[in-house]
Order: sequence, then structure tokens, then C-alpha cells
Amino acid sequence: MSGAEVSSTNRKAGLGLGLGLGNFMAFDHEKLDAYQLAIEFVGRADSIVEQLPRGRGYLADQLHRAALSIPLNIAEGSGRFSPADKAIFYLRSRASVNESAAVLDACLKLKLIDSVATSENKEVLERIAQMLTKLIKTHRPD
Repeated sequence: MSGAEVSSTNRKAGLGLGLGLGNFMAFDHEKLDAYQLAIEFVGRADSIVEQLPRGRGYLADQLHRAALSIPLNIAEGSGRFSPADKAIFYLRSRASVNESAAVLDACLKLKLIDSVATSENKEVLERIAQMLTKLIKTHRPD
């Protein structure tokens, strides 16, 4: 098969020509709005980290880890079979939302980011938290 040819399997999967995945979603977690917004926040967090001055690596590492933990736990939870297991991972993800917000607060207090960036990013985190709360309530055993 030449570089221009793509198997029908790979074409259906959106693979082969470096065109990305398009609208194809192979995993259940990719269909969740909370996951999509969490991935957006990972990008936002990375932009903040890029602006932090030298010597603030501890904040950069903490924000990276907390931000990435949000979609990772959503993905892991959606892959679980029992509702109780799903709820546990969605709870962990929600805890990482709170941790990310706290890092933003610390960066604001240290005058490393402005109040507009803090507010905008915390609004995104609040929307994620609301979505996760619904997922938790839906899957939590009574």
C-alpha cells in the first residue's frame, strides 16, 4: 500500500493520511462533555504554565498533574463496568478539579497570573465540577 492509500479500516478510524481523528470517537469517555471540557482545560493549564517565571516549577508541576488528572480519571471511570467504580473515579476527577482551582488561587496570590485568567479558568473548572457531580450522582450507589 502506498503512502496515499489507506485501508478501509484505517479510513473508518480516521487514520492514515495524518488528518487526525476528525469526529470519530472510539472510546466512551470521549463522548462525555466533562471529558471534552477537561481536555480543553489541560490546554489552558499548559498555557498558564508556559507563562510562569523560572523558579516556580513546583507550581507548574502541580498544575500540570492536577489538570491532567481530571480527564485521565474521567476516562478510567468511564471504562469501568460497575456504577460504584465509575463514581469513585469521577470523585477523584472532581478532587483534581478542586486542586487545579487551588493552584490557580496560589498563582494569583503570588501575582503570577492575573485575576482575569484566574476567573476564566475557574469558570471552566466550575463547569467541569458540575458535570462531574451529575455523573457521580448518576453512578453512586444509594
